[in-house]
Amino acid sequence: MDFSLFYFANNDTEERDRYRLLLDGARFADRNGFTAVWTPERHFHPFGGLYPNPSVTGAAVAAVTEHVAVRAGSVVAPLHHPMRVAEEWSVVDNLSNGRAGVAFASGWHAADFALRPENYETRKSALIDTVDTIRRLWRREAVELVDGAGESVSLTMFPPPVQPELPVWLTTGGTPATFELAGRNGMGVLTHLLGQEVEVLAQRIAEYRAAHREHRDGPGHVALMLHTFVGTDRETVRETVREPFSRYLASSFDLLVKAAEAAGADGAAMSRELRSMDEEDRRFLVAQAFDRYFETSGMFGTVDECMVMLKQLADAGVDEVACLVDFGVATDQVVAGFDHLARLHDAWRAHEGR
Repeated sequence: MDFSLFYFANNDTEERDRYRLLLDGARFADRNGFTAVWTPERHFHPFGGLYPNPSVTGAAVAAVTEHVAVRAGSVVAPLHHPMRVAEEWSVVDNLSNGRAGVAFASGWHAADFALRPENYETRKSALIDTVDTIRRLWRREAVELVDGAGESVSLTMFPPPVQPELPVWLTTGGTPATFELAGRNGMGVLTHLLGQEVEVLAQRIAEYRAAHREHRDGPGHVALMLHTFVGTDRETVRETVREPFSRYLASSFDLLVKAAEAAGADGAAMSRELRSMDEEDRRFLVAQAFDRYFETSGMFGTVDECMVMLKQLADAGVDEVACLVDFGVATDQVVAGFDHLARLHDAWRAHEGR
């Protein structure tokens, strides 16, 4: 099982040097045998808002590293023209000498589609067609487009990429159909433990492997995003991450409200319930979420304690743990904790006999 770093910051407090953790982490990952660095696409909100374009942050990662894969986690495909996605990531592939990879998502938050409102209703059904077009462009195939004069033109993407095939993942929160869709289309899966236990994840992965083997060669690839902080003592880790991680969870609360409202009648009741909560109710909800994440849905604690979680994930069929390290803990503390994360990585390598 491989290790990578994942970024999804809620960082609206530091006025300067907002990307130091990204670049310091990328250099750390590159030196310590990690597989990849992932950056997301988020818009119009502090929750993840440092990352409006993963090709830009990916280019920065490519410039300061030599070995790690440079990946998007994820490009929201319906927000973009497929030619633009192919062009931008081909630049990243060239800057990194063939280390680019992209996870794709359909998007979920209606406000994000202010960029392309016409694509919101069809965002899920059009996802695979968009990804297929990007893959064709990556292979140097021409696609038919309509130019400014209304004429049909056959166009090829430039610059030519280094890799003959673009490594591709499909992002899912745990929906069985999405796992199966990824397998059927020969894509990897990028997922998380929000809303799915490890036992459920194991079943989803088994279904994904079966679909991938039926329609494509090989077992595919599953990457799991996991909030991570490793230290010398579990209670010290808990107190280090409690306040910033709780603030991080609370910052996503209004996103849940808006998402429920956008769901129409199906989400109206949930939206009213969320909005009716007073401050004490919200604090209680966040405290419960923190406890669940810390105990069962993240990788927190000492090296030995985190090894227990890694063994569970390996048994479930996870190929790569994408360690989400920027959830509000001060940059200096996260960077100082990288030594413990490196020891965990080395301990897992020794366990696997690598």
